[in-house]
Amino acid sequence: MRRRRIRKNIPTNDWLLTYSDLVTLVLVFFVLLYSFSQVDVSKFQQFILSFQGSGILDGGRAPLEQVMPESTRSEAFEDDPALGEGAQSNLKEIYDMTVSYLREHGLSDQVEVGYRERGIALDIKERILFDSAKADLKPEARLLLDRLSGLFERLPNQISVEGHTDNRPIKTANYPTNWELSVDRAVRVVRYLTEERGLDPQKFVAVGFGEYQPVLPNTSPENQAQNRRVVLVITTQNINE
Repeated sequence: MRRRRIRKNIPTNDWLLTYSDLVTLVLVFFVLLYSFSQVDVSKFQQFILSFQGSGILDGGRAPLEQVMPESTRSEAFEDDPALGEGAQSNLKEIYDMTVSYLREHGLSDQVEVGYRERGIALDIKERILFDSAKADLKPEARLLLDRLSGLFERLPNQISVEGHTDNRPIKTANYPTNWELSVDRAVRVVRYLTEERGLDPQKFVAVGFGEYQPVLPNTSPENQAQNRRVVLVITTQNINE
């Protein structure tokens, strides 16, 4: 009788090669997508904020210059079609000067720097500037503005001071709505910089947006605190032109 030959199934690792090729292809695909994309700095900033308080980014939002790589910041200035070549270069210089100034004067933890189509935005939260539902500058706010005045004095650019609130309704004798509160806060900042620090009044404009330009949905106390702010936008407009 012939003996039956028993075949043994010897396991191979061929599937690893296929899996490795698949992973490589997927990686190359996403690298290509990223290389062709344009980074929207404002959306990137909102993306970072969306993780605040979730345990992913503990300790709140970091200033934009700390979370955004240098190469990404450069691309944000160079790739904006709304700006001419000269304006892009000017904004980049202003951004670098602002970040350097804040670091030198120990203000990076109080002022968040971001990029806007109209210029460079310095975001200061309500807790630093004002008490709740009021527009009187706190002592620490005056110290902060004293330090910032040195930066503004060096620049010939128009500066738009913009007040923002959350969506909680307010109705007092001084402030029937959030419109009045946001405008008054912006005006108080401008008046301090011009009357107390002697800066050129022609350089400033005060604007109030009320609750209508939030950076985050007003769905939690943490988000509402982010929306209560004053933003000083160093615009591309030169007051000497």
